[in-house]
Amino acid sequence: MIDHIRPAQLADWLTTHAQARPLVLDVREPWELQTASVTPQGFELVAIPMGALSGRLAELDPARPVACLCHHGMRSLHVAGFLAHQGFDQVANITGGIDAWSHECDPAVPRY
Repeated sequence: MIDHIRPAQLADWLTTHAQARPLVLDVREPWELQTASVTPQGFELVAIPMGALSGRLAELDPARPVACLCHHGMRSLHVAGFLAHQGFDQVANITGGIDAWSHECDPAVPRY
């Protein structure tokens, strides 16, 4: 099952899954990361572009909860579905992406 959470709900989702060391998977392209990034607070941040994920899947632990992040939430939703299909049981899509993150959590994060 894929959870759908807004950036402002991420802290609660992380707390719910704290025993399993959740991570945020940023699936945006490197130029996007340079434009706007999230500062990890209470979670591990891993950046793997969506197009590279299938070749780098072994870098992720299917036992860990994963919240996927992109620009607006569409790529991350596709990645969340892919991870669920690969046996990841605790997957969330951060709906609204980094754009919503800027609006809801940290206005210092540039919008693009």
